[in-house]
Amino acid sequence: MGASLPALALDGDAAPPVDDDTGKPTEQPTNPPAKSGGSQVLIQAPPWLYNAKTRYAHTLPEVDGPIITVTKKTTVVELDAQPTIIDNNQRELTDRLPGLVLAEQQNPTQLNLSYRGLGNPQESEYVLLMQDAIPIELDWIGFPTVYYLPVPQTLASVQMIRAGSGLLYGPEPQPVINFVSRAPDPTRTLGGSTEQVGGDHGLFSSFNSVSGTSGDFGYLADYAHRQSDGQRDNGAYTLDSGDLRIGWRIDPRQKLSLDVHLYSLESGLAGLMSHDQFVTDNQQTTTPADRLWTNRYMGVLSYENAFTDKTLFTQRLWTGFQDLVTRSDGATPTSATMSDQTFHYFGLDGRLLQRWGKGNALTVGYTWYDSHSPYNEFLNPNPYAPRDDRSGVPFYRSDRSTHYGAVFAENVFRFAHRIHLVTSARYEIEELGTQEFVALLHPTNLVDRTYRKSVPLFGIGLGNDFGHGNETYLNVSQGFRPLRYLDIGSPFGKFSGTNNPDPTRYVTYEAGVHGWPKEGLYYDVSLFQVNARDRIESRALSQNETIDVNTGSTRSRGAELEASYDLLRLWPDTTADRHLEVFANASFLNARFTGSSILGQVGKTPAYAPDSVVKAGITLRRDHVYKASLVMVSVASQYFQDNNAAAAGTPAHIPSYTVADFSADYVIGGHLRLLGGVANFFDQRYYSRVFLFGGQLEPAERRAFHLGAAYDF
Repeated sequence: MGASLPALALDGDAAPPVDDDTGKPTEQPTNPPAKSGGSQVLIQAPPWLYNAKTRYAHTLPEVDGPIITVTKKTTVVELDAQPTIIDNNQRELTDRLPGLVLAEQQNPTQLNLSYRGLGNPQESEYVLLMQDAIPIELDWIGFPTVYYLPVPQTLASVQMIRAGSGLLYGPEPQPVINFVSRAPDPTRTLGGSTEQVGGDHGLFSSFNSVSGTSGDFGYLADYAHRQSDGQRDNGAYTLDSGDLRIGWRIDPRQKLSLDVHLYSLESGLAGLMSHDQFVTDNQQTTTPADRLWTNRYMGVLSYENAFTDKTLFTQRLWTGFQDLVTRSDGATPTSATMSDQTFHYFGLDGRLLQRWGKGNALTVGYTWYDSHSPYNEFLNPNPYAPRDDRSGVPFYRSDRSTHYGAVFAENVFRFAHRIHLVTSARYEIEELGTQEFVALLHPTNLVDRTYRKSVPLFGIGLGNDFGHGNETYLNVSQGFRPLRYLDIGSPFGKFSGTNNPDPTRYVTYEAGVHGWPKEGLYYDVSLFQVNARDRIESRALSQNETIDVNTGSTRSRGAELEASYDLLRLWPDTTADRHLEVFANASFLNARFTGSSILGQVGKTPAYAPDSVVKAGITLRRDHVYKASLVMVSVASQYFQDNNAAAAGTPAHIPSYTVADFSADYVIGGHLRLLGGVANFFDQRYYSRVFLFGGQLEPAERRAFHLGAAYDF
């Protein structure tokens, strides 16, 4: 932690100056003058450093540490440029990420995201979510669902990488959403903040942190507590989270760091409802005793060594534990089903970056991941059984494991006329096993199998820098979605002994142009197509026996646009610390089934593939004084089932909706910061999440206010 390692020069010359907080190149003039022998000589800066301050506020560097991202479409959201995000407003965390569809729920138990019609958003199974490039799913491969979200105040930025993301990090198909944690403060030995906020429905949010750097050591520690009664009965939750970051600068080229993340959540589950119930009273509670608990403990040890100005090595080791305990009993509690899943995991990731020639760079590396996950369910006669109650009748018990490994290589070649070519290759091996011991629904046909799959992946990218601060990009990349535990064994049905589906495969084509031609101005326009084949679906063979089969293919094509401009940069001399930023992004999608073994499925639209997602907003801010932001998100109607049919009275389409959020910070005397905001400003009554089985829906949160204060020291 602390000051960054020396930057590596992409063109083989002297490295550009680096900002200590971000690790990114600082702004440089396009043609900085230098004196030599009494005459002035113009030194041409590399084209990728033109207007670098604007560029790196919106997109990743072309070589980001050991990661090559040039020719891949990326988006960066710097959270310091926004007002503080409070409570469970996941929209404010994702509204600057184009095309991302959020299936909302009122409590913070999970995050539900989908993209380009590639899969159901339930628990973000089809999106790879990471924190500091480490996966945050319950089980990265076997159970890739998300029941943890970093507290927004702990984050510096959010990164989004599209096509080719699998070649950088691994499954799932796309995109990668990487939450980047704040680094220790390099400017002081002790600093920090305490923030206390209250709001509607009994909301209380407290965030407290200390941070600093002393000599070769940097540190950061924070603790967050949040609780709310919820908008519906049995919607209350309590969340506690803590982080510790310690960094040691061994010498000018080596750094060792340790990150620890702790997280605990207890939440009531007010329940899904039918469409008729939503129309009658969208604030009613349908499951008055359902509950969820989850604890997560994770540690990451990282080592970096810049052997030379052209060679960088990184090695990370992570290990952790998370459990997921649920109590469910329905509308009239008489008994409960207690479900308990635990996940123990260990991972290694090593990468070596070597710059060579004039502007070329090669990265090679490996990833290894291992997990163990017991799963138990009990039928408990007590509808309000506590979290640790394991009495009652065993309903299901299994032991599951994952072994996953990958090796990869990627190279960027630079040619004359500002042309660059990227070639990528990755080879993945997945081993997934389940051993069932108890299964009341299929007691005589218990699964005890191990599945092994290997998948080679390739990608190619081409780009060209033109003009001043403009670049074209073209990327063609493969990806896949690995088998999951529920593809090979489940408490909900008996699998055939011949069950052996293949992983779903993806090919993404993306071409576009983006640029940062003026200070404060950024734009990106692209066309894309994603072909998916061998989608996995469950099919009944008999009354009690099912098989997972590769049933069909889909094609998602469309356009994605984003733009941002700081209007006050038109008068930079008089308003250097003031900003009026407007942004808009839009995704237009045409997604269809192009092949299927299901009769009549070809030509239908996949679930959660709205024709358009439009987001826009305006932020007024003065550095270190105030920030105020109004953002609107509009999502077109979308099917919630692949068969495009209604279910149990719920219409086939989730209706279109538009929702707005307002938030603001104001600093008094340089230390006291006032916070306030209104979520769902116009009090829209809508829903964006329908559970696939049964057509039950979850109402989105209605209007909610918050107000508080923070003291920064």
